[in-house]
Amino acid sequence: MKIVNLKKSYQNKIVLKDITLSIEAGECVGILGSNGSGKSTLLSTLAGVQKADGGTFLWEDTDLFHNEALRTSLIGYVPQGNPLLEELTAWDNLRLWYDKAALNRELDEGVLAMLGITEFIKVPVRKMSGGMKKRLSIGCAVSGSPKVLLMDEATAALDLVCKERIYNYLREFKAKGGRILLATHDVQELALCDKWYILKEGVLQPYQYDGNVSRLVGRL
Repeated sequence: MKIVNLKKSYQNKIVLKDITLSIEAGECVGILGSNGSGKSTLLSTLAGVQKADGGTFLWEDTDLFHNEALRTSLIGYVPQGNPLLEELTAWDNLRLWYDKAALNRELDEGVLAMLGITEFIKVPVRKMSGGMKKRLSIGCAVSGSPKVLLMDEATAALDLVCKERIYNYLREFKAKGGRILLATHDVQELALCDKWYILKEGVLQPYQYDGNVSRLVGRL
């Protein structure tokens, strides 16, 4: 999977300048940057929430910017905010994405079981903790067995138990050949990544994270 010369502007402000990167099967790529650096814009543009101003998003030889059906089948997107319907239960939100047989199967022994969603399957979203909402959002995003996950701050502000459930799922997703593009501020999430980039003033540059947080902060 390759992103080549991706451009995005808002009015007169350039947010993404010729963004180019590739993600191989089984890789997690981390995008680091300060608030407002364009991380969320990058992911939402790749997901099709916003339209790119230029560039290509290649899966093999197909530009996903011009093939919405293929992009929808390949990509699962977990935004930073809450995309769930607040008045519905976890079950009802999931039924928007899964048929009943598949949903029961995944709750019994699949990804939804791994994420622990069975624990709050009858709880309305408005009564859920942040961790429950994030796990449910991931559960909805992976309903079509995507090959690519776009994740915006996957475990921000979650407790250690919720984080570990999500990390375990992401490790398994990678092990099965999945690709992950992860926008993050979280040092723990950096350990999941195989490659790192810093997005600053619209420019994406490779970064070799070696565990030195002070040096990373200086670069940001």
